[in-house]
Amino acid sequence: MTSHSKDTAIQNAKAQMAKQPPALLRVLLIDDNPKRATLVEQGLTESALVHTASKVHGRALLDLIAVIKPDVIIMDCYSPDRDSIESLRTVVQNNPKPIVMFVEEEDPQGFQQAIDAGVSAYVVDGLTPKRVKPVIDVAIARFKVMNDLRCELKKTKDDLAARKVIEKAKGMLMHKRDMTEDQAYAAMRTMSQERGTPLKDVAENIIAILSLLDD
Repeated sequence: MTSHSKDTAIQNAKAQMAKQPPALLRVLLIDDNPKRATLVEQGLTESALVHTASKVHGRALLDLIAVIKPDVIIMDCYSPDRDSIESLRTVVQNNPKPIVMFVEEEDPQGFQQAIDAGVSAYVVDGLTPKRVKPVIDVAIARFKVMNDLRCELKKTKDDLAARKVIEKAKGMLMHKRDMTEDQAYAAMRTMSQERGTPLKDVAENIIAILSLLDD
């Protein structure tokens, strides 16, 4: 996608958003086939504002998403190619969204790659206006469930990592400052409250300082 076409796509998106009633679903459709794009738009006439773009990948796609802030992304193609899959991975890593992919031909390998990349719904053949909205609804619902699970898993991992750091700092205080376990924890908690700093950050600072003194 050239710089000029990228700027044009973003300007068109902004113009469409200015006319958009707030209740409408925002949909970003990535398709270079006008006939397929029309089918999607027909299926969403009353329920969504569709922003259509073609051959948008990588950084250009992220920029367009930042402007449009779509509720769902639809990628319509003959079969998932490498650029499409990598673009989906980029979106999922940087700005997760429900993603629907319509493909013309069944491809088990392409299906697995798309799901691994973060596609919420993968539909083979039979694209009709009537199918679009129900598929989007399912994709949004599935995305919410999976996103909640991802957030919960991340929080669990972060909490575990924080506990490990806190336990290490507590152990170092007990060993090097001749404190009891309760005294070490109380000292870190007091520092955290006085500085308005998370307990994990306090623990990391203690580890760094005591390690430096050892050196």
